[in-house]
Amino acid sequence: MFRRVKNRFLRYIIIGLYSIVLLTCAVQLNFLWLFGYSPTKKDIVMPTLNVASELYTADSVLIGRYFDEDRDPVAFDSISPHIIDALIATEDIRFYKHKGVDFLGLASGIISTIKGDQRGGSTITQQLAKNLFKTRYAHSQGYLSKIPGVRILITKYKEWMTAYKLEGRYSKKDIITMYLNTVSFSNNAYGIKSASLRYFNKLPSQLSTTESALLIGMLKGTTIYNPIRNPKNAVQRRNVVLSQMQKAGYISDAEVAQLSQDSLKLDLSFHDNVDANDSYIRSAVYRWLDKWSQDNEIDINKAGLKIYTTIDSRMQKIAEDVMAVKMKELQQRLKNTWGSEEPWRDKEGNVIPEFLENQARKLSIYKNLMEQFENNEDSVFQVLNVKKEMEVFTWDGIEKVNFSTMDSLKHYAMMLNTGMMAMDPYNGEIKVWVGGINHQYYKFDHVKQAKRQAGSTFKPFVYLAALEAGMTPCDKFTDKPVRLEFEGKDGPEVWEPKNADWSISYSDMSLRHAMARSLNTITAQVTEAVGADKVAETAHKCGIDSKLQAVPSVGLGPNDVSVYEMVKAYSTFMNGGKTTDPILVSKIVDQDGHVIASFKTEHKQAISPENAWLMTYMLRGTIEEPGGTSQALWEWDLFKENNEIGGKTGTSSDYVDAWYMGVTKDLVAGVWVGCDEQSIHFKNSATGEGSKTALPIYAMFMEEVYKHPELGVTFGKFPEPTVEITKQYKCPSPRIYHSAPRDSSQNETEELEEVEPVESTTTEQTENEEF
Repeated sequence: MFRRVKNRFLRYIIIGLYSIVLLTCAVQLNFLWLFGYSPTKKDIVMPTLNVASELYTADSVLIGRYFDEDRDPVAFDSISPHIIDALIATEDIRFYKHKGVDFLGLASGIISTIKGDQRGGSTITQQLAKNLFKTRYAHSQGYLSKIPGVRILITKYKEWMTAYKLEGRYSKKDIITMYLNTVSFSNNAYGIKSASLRYFNKLPSQLSTTESALLIGMLKGTTIYNPIRNPKNAVQRRNVVLSQMQKAGYISDAEVAQLSQDSLKLDLSFHDNVDANDSYIRSAVYRWLDKWSQDNEIDINKAGLKIYTTIDSRMQKIAEDVMAVKMKELQQRLKNTWGSEEPWRDKEGNVIPEFLENQARKLSIYKNLMEQFENNEDSVFQVLNVKKEMEVFTWDGIEKVNFSTMDSLKHYAMMLNTGMMAMDPYNGEIKVWVGGINHQYYKFDHVKQAKRQAGSTFKPFVYLAALEAGMTPCDKFTDKPVRLEFEGKDGPEVWEPKNADWSISYSDMSLRHAMARSLNTITAQVTEAVGADKVAETAHKCGIDSKLQAVPSVGLGPNDVSVYEMVKAYSTFMNGGKTTDPILVSKIVDQDGHVIASFKTEHKQAISPENAWLMTYMLRGTIEEPGGTSQALWEWDLFKENNEIGGKTGTSSDYVDAWYMGVTKDLVAGVWVGCDEQSIHFKNSATGEGSKTALPIYAMFMEEVYKHPELGVTFGKFPEPTVEITKQYKCPSPRIYHSAPRDSSQNETEELEEVEPVESTTTEQTENEEF
């Protein structure tokens, strides 16, 4: 075909053009997978900037961000003209004259390189193509990239094609804006806004000429010209950019002479809400959205979303402030409890041998030292006991101390932790999420990830099972010794629960009064009457998802559950017997402002509305009945305007776990307090039970919340029943019985660490509940 063209020169031109067309088609189609991926027309129309997603509270307070690259795009009008001038003068002086590829600039760059002055020929548009579509990454390469020298030629050609596509689709302003929003400025600053804040604590619109020159100068080498690591190099490079700006006519000779004398004038005080960004809520939302992200194939680290949680920032702050005040007090109380004694004890109260040493053996530094000292552990522990200056978390702030590694292990093992969640029981919106005392030092979330023995906060499920079985709040059981025989794993066993104060009144008590006083003897009898399996089944129906062993002591809370589950389950009482799935995220908005997802709770009728209302009435009994375990709430200003509160305390064996579950007409909340290391705990009921630890946190929180009715939580009575109450619930006033005081030498707690009930020879108490 080409031979028909008689003119040899013209024939070669046609062959060349034809080859270029074929090459372009082959590259664009990735023919036989030889050339690798090339951006499509759709990619050019919708380039991906890998923008950080932002996390907001329900009242639109920014509380965190998700990103792989800390990028926050800005519009062209929000960028200082000095930045634009410096960029064009330094990187692409003919930017407004070419169509994506500057062949004159390329030829000039080649000549300069031959002369020894290396200068790139890539235009801003080509660099944008490289940044946007990762053209030089492995996933963009084909089989021909394995041939030396061919890879860079194909990559350059693809960047040229992509640059032409970008110029055909976007204006010069759009291209330069996208470029400045995509480039890296080191120190995890991606884009001009992150860089201007990181280095100068200014928005891009506020940058001066010298500041602009410094940032643009970094683009040649973000490490070698990093103003923090290499300030001298950064100054030299900045001055080169200033000279280029003078050659381009953007500034005068006099300005260059003056500005070149300026120091860097960095302002590194901007921290981008580091504390808020590293939070329990941020981590909880990330886990909460995991399935949604996978189902929708959206990476929230790159999608530039605005994620709105259900958290109320004002209520959250109240909870965090209260937690800080009360946990500081409790921490001092725990310290005073043990004094100079070693607090890590086994079930018999004996010091656990080599406790700290075993903790140290889990550390990576231990493994490294063992290799270094050829498995000589004595030498390893000599190193681990060497004191050095370090920073540790305390309730008086981050303190510099002279600690060894072993000292540090002891310090952190002794720290009490907490988990708190508050939720609207009707729409499922989580208003408060306190996952622990400090996310920087304790990543484990104590609202949903941690599961601990619920103690007597589990008892309401026993009494609910009784109501579901046909009993009424006024049905009576006798407070008397209980001896239950049952078939255990290893044969016949006997369980003999004792009340918290080791007393027996031998009086008949209504179910409401018995639950209010949290009597173990009557709880055990009710459990036997309805069946332990029914108690577990009832708890599951209300919202407890954890596996529950249906043993005779199930009602005394030997099974491990989370604060999240307990709040969800207690909400079923307030919501007319319908379960309420907790909602942590309300909606997700994309970069264009469109709502792409919204979340609502799901309800399921789990128990009868009548029995649900009766349970709220029984929970009020812990405050209203004589000897109720929640009566410490009267110490706070919580009962104005005939306000009604229901609740339940809980304490597991040996005062390891302390709980309080509280319900009002507007809010259900749960609080847990304890050490992550369960062998460390309080010694007695006066210091460690739920009414002395978790309840005050709840009470102080509610007291502060009630001071702000604008939060939607106000004083008032519980909702009236929506159905006819056919069961008797207004029981005769109980007679108050006085029993002999217990022997102070007696053990107050029984082991509930194991879910299996104790053996027949054991007569210890099953649960140390407040009396």
